Amino acid sequence: MGGPLGAAVGGVTGAIVGGALTADESAKVKQYVVRERRPSVRVSKTVTVGEELPSNIEMYSVPEDVGVRTEHRYTVVNDRTVLVDPKTRRIVQVIE
Repeated sequence: MGGPLGAAVGGVTGAIVGGALTADESAKVKQYVVRERRPSVRVSKTVTVGEELPSNIEMYSVPEDVGVRTEHRYTVVNDRTVLVDPKTRRIVQVIE
């Protein structure tokens, strides 16, 4: 993964590139995901940071109106919302 965890881009608040979201940002994304009701995909691996998702799992963008700016995508795996680096398909955060 590029850059240190929690790196911000250009000093723009909430623009996350290399790492996890803040607690407030995570809550906003979680609320959005619950509203959207994306289907949960089942995988046999443990859902942990650093795990690579299979290519058949669909990832979704976080819209700007959620109030969180991120290049990462999200999906729901084994009933857990995860933030994913779209280039590597690796989980960068499990949002509880």
